[in-house]
Amino acid sequence: MKAPVSWIRELVDLPETVTTEVLTDRLTALGLKLEGIEAAGADIEGPLVIGRVLTQDKEPQKNGKVINWCRVDIGAAGELVEGYDPAEGQGIVCGAHNFGPGDKVVVILPGGVLPGDFRISARKTYGHVSAGMICSASELGLPEDGSDGIIVVPEDGPEPGTDAREFLGFGDEVIEFEINPDRAYALSLRGVAREAALGFGVPFTDPADRAVPEVDGKAWEVVVDDPTGCPVFAARLVSGFDPSAPTPEHIKRRVEQAGMRSISLAVDVTNYVMLELGQPTHGYDADKVAGSLGVRRARAGERITTLDDAVRDLSPGNDGDLVITDDSGPIGLAGVMGGATTEISGTTTRILVEAAHWDPVSMFRTGKRHKLSSEAGKRNERGVDPLLPAGAADRVVELLVEHGGATAEPGFTLVGTAPPQPTVTIATDLPAQLSGIEISAMTAVEHLRAIGATVAEHEDGVVGVTPPSWRPDITDPHDLVEEVVRIVGYDQVPSLLPRRATGRGLTRLQRLRRRVGRSLAGAGLVEVVSFPFVGEATFDRLGLTADDPRRATVPLANPLSSEEPAYTTTLLPGLLEAAGRNIGRGAPGVALFETATVAFPSDNGPAPIYGVHTRPTEAEVDKLIEALPVQPQHLAVVLAGERQRSGWWGAGADAAWSDALAVVRRLATELGVELRVTATHRMPWHPGRCALLSIDEVEIGCAGELHPKVCKSFGLPARAAAIELDLDALLAATPTVAAGPQFSTMPLAKEDVALVVDASVTAADVEAALRDGAGPLLESVRLFDAYTGAQVGEGKKSLAFALRFRAPDRTLTEGEAGAARDAAVAEAASRTGAVQR
Repeated sequence: MKAPVSWIRELVDLPETVTTEVLTDRLTALGLKLEGIEAAGADIEGPLVIGRVLTQDKEPQKNGKVINWCRVDIGAAGELVEGYDPAEGQGIVCGAHNFGPGDKVVVILPGGVLPGDFRISARKTYGHVSAGMICSASELGLPEDGSDGIIVVPEDGPEPGTDAREFLGFGDEVIEFEINPDRAYALSLRGVAREAALGFGVPFTDPADRAVPEVDGKAWEVVVDDPTGCPVFAARLVSGFDPSAPTPEHIKRRVEQAGMRSISLAVDVTNYVMLELGQPTHGYDADKVAGSLGVRRARAGERITTLDDAVRDLSPGNDGDLVITDDSGPIGLAGVMGGATTEISGTTTRILVEAAHWDPVSMFRTGKRHKLSSEAGKRNERGVDPLLPAGAADRVVELLVEHGGATAEPGFTLVGTAPPQPTVTIATDLPAQLSGIEISAMTAVEHLRAIGATVAEHEDGVVGVTPPSWRPDITDPHDLVEEVVRIVGYDQVPSLLPRRATGRGLTRLQRLRRRVGRSLAGAGLVEVVSFPFVGEATFDRLGLTADDPRRATVPLANPLSSEEPAYTTTLLPGLLEAAGRNIGRGAPGVALFETATVAFPSDNGPAPIYGVHTRPTEAEVDKLIEALPVQPQHLAVVLAGERQRSGWWGAGADAAWSDALAVVRRLATELGVELRVTATHRMPWHPGRCALLSIDEVEIGCAGELHPKVCKSFGLPARAAAIELDLDALLAATPTVAAGPQFSTMPLAKEDVALVVDASVTAADVEAALRDGAGPLLESVRLFDAYTGAQVGEGKKSLAFALRFRAPDRTLTEGEAGAARDAAVAEAASRTGAVQR
């Protein structure tokens, strides 16, 4: 919201000592945040005066251009120009043609400086010495009015020689505020000035406080079929309007200072009143309106062409678009934008003025639905004072009569009444309790009355407060507390350090999660955070089948993107996107991990909605938790590109499935859990290169090489690897006290065995059988060779394991080590069909 300081001072009796900076500081403290201060003409220096064109000689040039050699009377300002002759005037060359002899214009004389450090001096051009410049709006840094030419000053404007700054509005500072949605009343000079009066405790003149004609319903017939959507509708009619009448300079200037474009007198007047009062109004060409006006919801199949020449399909139903109609159908998108069929034009002489109060929710939905933003819609969707329509319509009529030569037709139509404001009960000591400021009951009541509220006192320090009509945002005692405290001053709230709570440190799960992060960082991985939103296209890129349980997602009520409308069930999409982005920007390799929640839908129905007047009971909290989706904590890892860097020491190595398994095994060792690895096939991993990870027969995730199609889809190099684990399940299996390593000074007994098994038997199954059969003397088992070929036969493979035995209290004999080895081989033979080579 842009508010000229001069306009504010018209409505508020501010002391002269209150500078613009002081004013903005106080208004910011009251909640109207300062965005900036503008002052038109601040960068213009030197003599800028009003001149009258005495002569204008058109002189064609060889290049086809026609210039004007003008003599301009600059009155008393001629004393500033050396050699000025009042009889002949100032000689100036000008290329514009929208003025003539006798017109008053704005002239900058030699020595002046225009915006952009454009310095004016007397110089010879087109065969003449031009001493000055006749200025256009753009040259002065002013908003252009649509005409591409010189500013022509009205005949009743300042006399030649007068400083032009006051006429142009230079020096009038304009304050731009950021207005929060709950303070819609401040989207007007009425609201800003009221806050200024409140801040400095000075009188305020309400521009809406005016006598209006008696309601007789004769201005125009109006039928409101939806009083909920339109509680109040006011209509007035003027005739004999002069469509060629110019907009007065003060109205035009203020409309432009507020950031709007001057169009015509009729349009400028409606915008001026909207800026002044905060009530949007609309003018119809009365000769184009067929029959009575109506307000209703749109019907199926209806369309309208709005003032921006866009054809819009209207949304029907109880929550559909509110429209203004005549006998021909919709002629306006209520509260947002008028229709083209009844638009005021250059031939309009009869204007039907409408001012109405609209339901804010309907206005918001219509604006969003049609992607249509307007100054009127911005105010209506935030809530306008419902008592304003009558006064706003009367104010528009007054200005049309005063400046457009119109006649106000008898009759005044006002349909509906303003909805009453609810009374809020509040204890007078509540502001002091919540803010910590010493605020007496009397002070609280005085400040509530100062904002325009009606206060009815009750017993025991409790009062009933009826907010003013322009404050629909006040519905709760805490809203009233905010009003009192902002007037007292937020800077008065004491700064107190909270008492230090006696905490118990991190929980066990928190410590374990930090251990996981440290372990992965120690393995060379970098943690990232990605958006947890997915869509069907994401799952298609992962190659998930239609019945994959990971496609069952929790939809978001208000997604950031229609392409990703659900909460993710897997962390891999975000990690793969991040990895592909880094690889695409030249990174030779990436090693990323992320820990976050995923969500799976529950079948417990919607969450109950409780009131906020009391704390929910434990049973109610349990019901809320039951309705939540299942949200386990997951861990995901992506390894792509170089895992070991190349250099002068030799060639590097790209990440592979074995690196992913190494990361998982390292993590399992850190947590003290025994991890079982078996072969499986699950997208998005490569068939035959995917390991199923489990602990005590409980599956916790997968690791391995990604499917080639997935690598291509996310822009990753071939053989990139990934891991995804259920971190909650992993940590749940972590022992509270991990068994420490066993050390012995006794010598180690080494036994190697080579076992031939079917090609379908996994090394993990053979290793598990060896561990179980070897007994307590086994210290470690490691696969160190795998062979397939003619020597072991077709469909077979040879797996060589290094078995290491040790006793804590003695040196093992050769027989003891051999017996343990034979027991291990026998168990492997029994469970996997292994044959020792």
